[in-house]
Amino acid sequence: MSLSLSAGKPEVPDDAADGTWLECIDCGETFGPFEDVRYTCDECDSLLEVRYAEHPTFDDFEGEGVWRYSDALPLESGVTAQEGATPLYEVPRLEESIDVEALRIKHEGMNPTGSFKDRGMTVGVAVAKELGVGRLACASTGNTSAALAAYGSRGGMETLVLLPAGKVAAGKIAQASLHGARILEVDGNFDACLDIVQELASQGEAYLLNSLNPFRLEGQKTIGFEILEAFRDDYGAFPDRIVLPVGNAGNTSALYKAFRELVQAGELDRDEVPKLTGVQAEGAAPMVEAIENGADEVRRWEDVETRATAIRIGNPVNAPKALPGIRETDGTAISVSDKEITEAQRDLAGEGIGVEPASAASVAGLRKLRAEGIVESDERVACLTTGHLLKDPDAAAAAGNDPEPVPADTDGVLASLASENSSER
Repeated sequence: MSLSLSAGKPEVPDDAADGTWLECIDCGETFGPFEDVRYTCDECDSLLEVRYAEHPTFDDFEGEGVWRYSDALPLESGVTAQEGATPLYEVPRLEESIDVEALRIKHEGMNPTGSFKDRGMTVGVAVAKELGVGRLACASTGNTSAALAAYGSRGGMETLVLLPAGKVAAGKIAQASLHGARILEVDGNFDACLDIVQELASQGEAYLLNSLNPFRLEGQKTIGFEILEAFRDDYGAFPDRIVLPVGNAGNTSALYKAFRELVQAGELDRDEVPKLTGVQAEGAAPMVEAIENGADEVRRWEDVETRATAIRIGNPVNAPKALPGIRETDGTAISVSDKEITEAQRDLAGEGIGVEPASAASVAGLRKLRAEGIVESDERVACLTTGHLLKDPDAAAAAGNDPEPVPADTDGVLASLASENSSER
């Protein structure tokens, strides 16, 4: 099984370029990495992964940010805005209230455009330039469009984004707009947008940079490298579990790939691999449904709804990679309510960490799993938060305190401070 943690060293195919190639996760067909534009297997239409003849060790990594890990990426450098190297925050009050041995928050909202998508775009746009394509395109719930627009602009390339009309937070649309993307608002949900973009890509009208693109996930796997290195340095051991929000399941797939490569490099023992634990909103939880039912495939949810707009996705395209990742690492998946997401968003804000709602799903899921006894008290846990608070300022305002009108004098301010309601949310 190509996606198994115990998979042996790969045999290098004839069409590999400098020890790098694309390989189908189902039929095993291989392709040269830059010989043509492709997103899925020519033979069976399954997902592709980037494969390497050799995998580096931690000692091989130098520098900072995503391109510190260039030895584990398909190119030596990319279109960069100094992405990666995001903080891994301590959260002592949350750690105590959830009751785990160690809890750290990997805040991907501190990337240049405010989300983890920058890691994928620095690699994806670089590959697009290597392939010589013109127009870049994506479907998006918001963060992908912001990152694509910024990196496409930085690379001097035309960008097109398709968004579900009325379903994307204002902060994200503003980013894509200012960075010069052409924005089309589709009368449908995200999955409908992705269907259209895939068709455009198949007709050669644009280069697809959603997470269906295997090169994009290469950048995102560096999240896993950073978490492992930080825990090793701070605790002398790797985390027992990584909890992350799940939309299209790209990060779940990418982190699992990072772990497999480190196992093959001899840097990570099989029993040291963190348990990958996915969290979805109750109104958009097809991955959770598949895990709970023991299904090999995810059923597409046609109607999805949650205030966590970044994970409002009913057909996660990376499920064939992510499901084995959760199962092979002895992880799990759980859904949480919008109320639980908002509470977790406030809890993170109480630690000084501002995130958009989808990001807080990881903490909400951890709290629920700990309460159910699935997560043990002796676990060291990293929670991934994927986007900055200002991505969705309306949601932040709704979750926070309301402004209080006061007279323009000191007595009026003092009277307001003395009132019982001044400290209530």
